[in-house]
Amino acid sequence: MNVVIIGISGRVGSRLATELLQRGHQVTGIARDIGKVAPCAGVTLKQGDATDPAALAPLLAGHDAVISAAMFLSSNADSLISAVKQAGVPRLLVVGGAGSLEVAPGVQLIDTPEFPAIYKAEASAGRDFLNALRDEAALDWTFLSPSALFEPGERTGRFRIGADELLIDAQGKSWISMEDYAIALADELEAPKHARRRFTVGY
Repeated sequence: MNVVIIGISGRVGSRLATELLQRGHQVTGIARDIGKVAPCAGVTLKQGDATDPAALAPLLAGHDAVISAAMFLSSNADSLISAVKQAGVPRLLVVGGAGSLEVAPGVQLIDTPEFPAIYKAEASAGRDFLNALRDEAALDWTFLSPSALFEPGERTGRFRIGADELLIDAQGKSWISMEDYAIALADELEAPKHARRRFTVGY
């Protein structure tokens, strides 16, 4: 497949590119500053802004899917949805956040007293982004939330898939490596099981 990754310069975006390249896909990487991205065989780099649909749409055209790995505070759901639709790309996959996952019926992680204040603005923007996708009537989208702890780590290929509830392991820890997250998103790209839905991945 021919796939665009918006935010390829970030920690998640770069790992998604590595995973997709290993699977034989073609990758176009979009970043506001492509000078921050190390050249990589198989990746075509383009400078672009996810908040400018008129400029972004031509960069997306001709691809099979768009993956947004941009920070929510530096992106805009309506602009991105508009650009993907203008470009005629059939699918949008979004690197989500854990804040909007439920820890109890009707209680989201972001609304618990323990949620770190430093992450609240980004998590709130991520929840708004998910709600905007849920209001979108035409586009085929998928939003993949990681577990609470989301850091670089090991690529194991062993993890669980969930829906809207935060996944917690037997020791009470909620976590997933960025490398295993990339596997889960690439699997969804190749064999869609969560069209127009959010799902989550964790150990």
